[in-house]
Parts: sequence; C-alpha cells; structure tokens
Amino acid sequence: MYLLGYDSGTSSIKATLMDAQTGHVAASAMAPEKEMPIESPRPGWAQQDPLLWWDNLKAATTAVLVKSRVNPSDIKAIGITYQMHGLVCVDKKLEVIRPSIIWCDSRAVQIGQRAAEALGSRRCLERLLNYPGNFTAGKLRWVIENEPQNFKRTYKIMLPGDWLAMKMTGRIVTTESGLSEMILWDFKARQPANFLMEHYGFGPELLPEIVPTFGSQGELTASAADELGLAAGTPVTYRAGDQPNNALSLNVLNPGEVAATAGTSGVVYGISDKAAFDPKSRVNIFLHVNNTPSAVRNGVLLCINGTGRLNSWLKSSVMSGRTYHEMNALAEKAPIGADGLVVLPYGNGAERTLENKNIGASIHNLDLNIHTLGHLLRAGQEGIVFALNYGLDVMKQMGIRIDTVRAGKANMFLSPIFAKTFATLTGATVELYNTDGSQGACRGAGLGAGIYPSAKEAFSTLRKMEGVVPNPADKQACHDAYGRWLAILNKNLAV
Repeated sequence: MYLLGYDSGTSSIKATLMDAQTGHVAASAMAPEKEMPIESPRPGWAQQDPLLWWDNLKAATTAVLVKSRVNPSDIKAIGITYQMHGLVCVDKKLEVIRPSIIWCDSRAVQIGQRAAEALGSRRCLERLLNYPGNFTAGKLRWVIENEPQNFKRTYKIMLPGDWLAMKMTGRIVTTESGLSEMILWDFKARQPANFLMEHYGFGPELLPEIVPTFGSQGELTASAADELGLAAGTPVTYRAGDQPNNALSLNVLNPGEVAATAGTSGVVYGISDKAAFDPKSRVNIFLHVNNTPSAVRNGVLLCINGTGRLNSWLKSSVMSGRTYHEMNALAEKAPIGADGLVVLPYGNGAERTLENKNIGASIHNLDLNIHTLGHLLRAGQEGIVFALNYGLDVMKQMGIRIDTVRAGKANMFLSPIFAKTFATLTGATVELYNTDGSQGACRGAGLGAGIYPSAKEAFSTLRKMEGVVPNPADKQACHDAYGRWLAILNKNLAV
C-alpha cells in the first residue's frame, strides 16, 4: 500500500512514492533536470505557465513509477503541496487565461497598500491577521485594473495546487487554509473575507468550493489517470501550501513547535493558538493544516524571498560550474563575519519583513586586498541567516518561542556554515530530519484517506538525522557580524 506525494515548487516538481506502513520511500523523482523558467516581462514581475507545472508533474510521475515498479493500483491516496500565493485564472472551459502570477511577483504591492489604507489597518489586522499585502487577492485586483478582458473571462481563481488538483480530478476546490494564503479568510467571522473582495471588485462566486485539508477532494479522472499512468479513481486526500506542509512534514502541529526551510525562499514557521498579528504585518498568519474551530492552530510565517535564490545566483554567476559542496568548502576558509564583508540577500521581489520594500541584493565593504571568493560565499550564507534572524525578532515580539527549530536536511541546511550560524545566532537548537515536502504530502494523504488514524501514527517512522546546537565560543563573533549587517540594512532602508 503506497502513498503518492507531489511538491510543486517554483523550480521543479518532485514526486515521492512512500510505503504507508514502513514510511520507506520507494522512489522519488524531480522534473525538470534544470530549473523551470520564470517569466519576468518587467522588473519585479514573476510568472509561470501552469501547463509547465503539469508537464513536469507528468514527467516526475513517470519517473517514480519506473524507478519503483509499483503497480499504480497499489497507490491508495495522493497528496499535493505547492508554491503559495500564486494566482491561476481559468475560464468556463477550465482553460488557463494568462500565466500564473506567482509568489515572488511584486506588481500588486501598491494595490495591497492602498487597500490597507482604505479599509483601515486595524480592521485588516483584526479580521485578516495581515495587511492585504502582495498576495493572491491583490494580484487578482491587478488583473482587474490592467487586464479587464482577462478578468471578464475569469470563471474561477485558484492557487497553484488547486489548479493541479483540478487537472487530476476535474473539481475546482480549495481549503480554508488555502483561502488564508490568498488573504481571503476572515479569521473573526470564520468565512471568506467578503469585505476585502467587495473592496477589490470581485465576488465569492470566483472562489473554489471549500473542502477539508484532510479528506476526499476528488478522484483521478480517466483522462488524467491515462496522462499520468495512474489508476482512475485514485483519491486526492490532502493539499496544503508549501510552508504549512513543510511544518506538517516535520510533525510541527502544536503551539511552541517551529519549522524552517531554506530553499528558493527561506522560511521560519511557528504554531500559535492565538489570533496574534504583527502591527506592521512583517510576518504573516495563515490557518495551519490542522486548525479547527475548537483547537485554533495558526501558522506564523516569516519569509525571506532571496535565500536559496542568492546561493544559486552565486553558483551560476561566480562558481564556474563548481558544486554547492565546493562552495561550502571555500566558505569554510573564511572567518565568521567574513572579515567585514556584508551581503544583503534581498533581490527576489518585495520583502514582507521590510514592509514590502524591494531594496535588492547588495554587497558592502568589499576590500580588494583582503576579500576572496570564499569571503563572498560565507558572507552570502551569513547574510541569509542574518535576514532570517531579523524576522525572528518580530516573531518573538508576538510571543512565538524559538527554542528548537526542525528542518529537513536539504537545501541551505546541507551547509554546515548555514546550520551552525543559524543555531549560534538565534540560540535555537536545530534538528535536521530526513524528510521533505513531497514526503509530507504523502503522510498528509495518508491522514486524509484514514490510513493513519492520527498524526502519531503518521509520523511514527520520522527520524532525526542530526542536531546542531549553539556554539558559545562563536556567539560573540556571530552577534558582532550581525550588528554590522544590521547597521548596513538600516542605512539602506533609510534611503
């Protein structure tokens, strides 16, 4: 008995087949081999063709079936996790109207700011727990203002994962958690945010049907099953945005538990049982996957857009084909603080922690007589940690405790410098697990299908691989380096 999990990211689609009883991964595959392209017709814009996601999902599915030799009829449930905050518009024929405006697109920043001013910051924070911001709802308003013919054709709007599930099942559905990702959930009324939709000029008829995060969300149609090589009727029983799902994959479900990831973007995600918010909306609050009316579970999300994106830029631009392992080895040769070299890792769109400013990435204090490639690589990794710590201070002010952080041993957390600097600067123990988003989607699917009666059973096979504790000997050097970084950040924000 197997579970199939998909992780639809910005760069690739990953598919994993997991044995439901043992938790053993029968096979995993990613497509494409190189990163999926992001269209950027103008500075600050970012969009992708959803059909590109579907083509690569098919390729990843074929690969895991070939690798595992699992009979498709033995796959009992499908789970989907996806890049958050994107906008997919379809017409009545369920055909995509325009490229998806994805999470790191900045075109709706001013729209969100105007909405907060018009509706009142207090009302927005009390009802949405966020400012309207640069999220899905604001992106739709941009379409209304700038592409009225496309809006006129729009029958339904969806998140990227909703669209993929529609391709599989023919059903247009979303979840309450998904609506909160769109900033279309009224936490006070516990329903879609009608007041914001009215302000933006669209109605609830554009929203998908709401279904539970865990449970029946449709079954594979015969045509979709034929395209994917799977069995018709296989149920889709779980979906969630990538960051709530990353928390699920690490069994982060209750207040006081914290998850982190450092892929294209860097995220720290803590669980709260209170309707708390940041007065400046520098971190965001979403309904967590296990939220219920009787047991509030909100996810407090800190995001830095340029995390792995900065590291991949360094690799492609200055490393002449060398590997990430070689990059880490070079960075290790430079001391903590990189002899004063500072990198601000912003440069992948407007940053929420900076109140939606887009200050770009930048390098400071470069001394041509001292600094080497290793210094630059270390300063890049430290700059990412420092940017995350800057946001963590906001979370701490909201009452989120950051004592232990769980993360998958992947992406930036594969770098010893990154993990050690994060632990030492934040004072948190970092626990690294052998899991990822697609495995979380598998376990979510098992919970939704009733194969696992509870989270305890679903995560009984999850194992910690490594623990990274703060190093007292490096604490002062880390804090001094952070102080230099913070001074430069503040100077750039003041410009």
